[in-house]
Order: sequence, then C-alpha cells, then structure tokens
Amino acid sequence: MSIEKAYNLWAEQYDSNQNKTRDLDGISTINILSKYKFETVLELGCGTGKNTLWLLEKAKKIIGLDFSQEMLNKAKEKINNPKVTFIKADLSQPWKVDNEFVDLITSSLTLEHIKDLDVIFKQAYSKLKPNGIFFINELHPFKQYSGSKARYESEQGTEVLEVYTHHISEYLTIAKKNNFKIIEIDEQFDKEDEKGIPRLISFVFQK
Repeated sequence: MSIEKAYNLWAEQYDSNQNKTRDLDGISTINILSKYKFETVLELGCGTGKNTLWLLEKAKKIIGLDFSQEMLNKAKEKINNPKVTFIKADLSQPWKVDNEFVDLITSSLTLEHIKDLDVIFKQAYSKLKPNGIFFINELHPFKQYSGSKARYESEQGTEVLEVYTHHISEYLTIAKKNNFKIIEIDEQFDKEDEKGIPRLISFVFQK
C-alpha cells in the first residue's frame, strides 16, 4: 500500500486512536518551540492539524503542506481560521511557498517518509527568512533500529507503513551541507521508560 493511501485511510482515526508517538510529539513540540518567537510558519506534513492549533497561539500566518487529502480534510474541519492555509503537496517536489517567507519551518513525524533529506533541507533554507528556525521532531532512529515503524489498526488488522531510516549523522551532515547551524538537539522518552530507547529525536537548526 502506498504511503499516501495508508494515511488517507488512517485519517479517520488518527486523532483518536492510541498513539504514544503522536502524543509525545505534541508535548515535545510545545516544550521546545515555546522559547522561540515566530510569526510565519510552514508546517511540513501538517496532517490533521495536530500541532497547528498550538502554533496558531503564536503565529500570524501558517501554511500547512501534506500529501494526504483525507488528513488535510480533517485539518480543515478542525481549523477554520484565515491565518491558516492547507495545501496538498508532495514534499519531494518544489514547495509553492515564496522564498524567505517564514520564520519557522516544522517537520513532525514526516521525514521518515522522505528518502532524500537533501531535497528537504535545500528547500527549507530557501523558504526561511535570515536567522529562521527549522524544527524537526521525528521517530528516533534507535527506535527504528529496534523494528518500530509507523502503524495503525484497521478492520483488516495492523497496517505497517514502509519508512526510511535516517541516522543522526545524516541529519547533521545534510544540515551542514545546506548551511544550517545546529542550535539544539534533544531526545524524548516515554515517561514509563525513561531509561530505555528514546522514542523521538528533535533538532533545532538555524539559517
């Protein structure tokens, strides 16, 4: 099953099913981004708008990109605000966003579905204003090494999505190649397993 089709099917239950990764992403996104100032935001893989609602508390303009029309439909049902524009887009293709337009770009639980990170970092650099922030929050590669993948339950059973594993060194190398500075890096653990494998890894890069 294609990733797009899988997310279209997942959309109906994405906000309501049990999902530790989704929930931890929401918490850590707020914890990390609360200390930064931003007015214009580009969300890569905005999905159902799970983080958009909080970003709206600080931002004056948000553009959300996602390749799943059904996920975007859920986002539009949830968020009816002139500050927000949702666009169906393939992130591996040129983004229809003006250069040097945004203060902040976010990518949450999205890059595991992108094979070539260089394409993402290159476009992110061009869309950010000078000193803009690129925030990444993804499933930790250590979690992937142990066999964890994006998955959900359907009437047919467990649907496991095919993903790409990006090593920590890959993020840092490609960021440097595209002239980003690393501001912070952190790892997010499940509360009940803080001595185990971290669930998420987060990066804050600056143009």
